[in-house]
Amino acid sequence: MEVKIGILYASRELVIETAEGLETVEQKVADAVEAGVLTLTDTKGRRVVVPGERIAYVEIGGGVSGQVGFRS
Repeated sequence: MEVKIGILYASRELVIETAEGLETVEQKVADAVEAGVLTLTDTKGRRVVVPGERIAYVEIGGGVSGQVGFRS
């Protein structure tokens, strides 16, 4: 699942591909706003830590996979 995180005062968003479910990511984001830290693990096992007070927005989606080539 693809998670895009907008961070205050950063020019680009953070994009993470994770195997965690929608409900799990939503709960972690809600907890991060209250507790102060969002921690997610990507599909390669790397941990990403974002300060909760710097989160501008979070977009949770399925992502697009398997598309190759051009469409006319």
